Amino acid sequence: MEKTDWEKTVDNLLREGILRSPSVIKAMLAVPRKRFLPEDQRAYSAMDTPLPIGFGQTISAPHMVAIMNEALRLEVGQKVLEVGAGSGWHSATIAEIIAPKDAPRSEWGHVYTVEIVQSLAEIARKNIMNEGYGDRVTITYGDGSKGYPAKAPFDRVLVTAAAPRVPQPLVDQLKPEGIMLIPVGSVLLFQNLVKITKDSSGALKEENLGGVAFVPLTGEHGHKF
Repeated sequence: MEKTDWEKTVDNLLREGILRSPSVIKAMLAVPRKRFLPEDQRAYSAMDTPLPIGFGQTISAPHMVAIMNEALRLEVGQKVLEVGAGSGWHSATIAEIIAPKDAPRSEWGHVYTVEIVQSLAEIARKNIMNEGYGDRVTITYGDGSKGYPAKAPFDRVLVTAAAPRVPQPLVDQLKPEGIMLIPVGSVLLFQNLVKITKDSSGALKEENLGGVAFVPLTGEHGHKF
């Protein structure tokens, strides 16, 4: 049987060495990006580039979601905070890893994602429900730059918009032995993907994973316009 365009995209990421972990590969195949795109963008869903989803926001390129999910070292049972739900695709891929259907429900992890654009939060919630992740992903409308104190602390924190600096509330809500990924830099250029690891004593280690291009983080600890 001939492979779909999406399967070919995943194959390319494998050949390039971006996708490596069986659980991340499985999640990418199980959650095609097409289902989380507006109708007028679905024909381009397999292209490895960001795409507009309305409200001045974008859905990440497949290679970027793969890079971030690999770097997060996701495991079954973890509690994950995502800042910037977008249309819900990235959180759905994470849910497939930390709460797979073939694991006992009692061992499932959960994704909490905060979206500052109310209309987009509603779209993401609908997409998540339609794709069967409503029991593993909670979408909240609010200022994600302040984190989500009601469910803190988190094993992993993922930020999908570029911040001027690392927001302290997100660091505070990261568990010891936790990992955070956040793009840091200016509004349009000179952003780096920063990986922050907190050790058992609370000490932080920062690693630069390279240049990226994300929409700006807004809110109390985001860019001001």
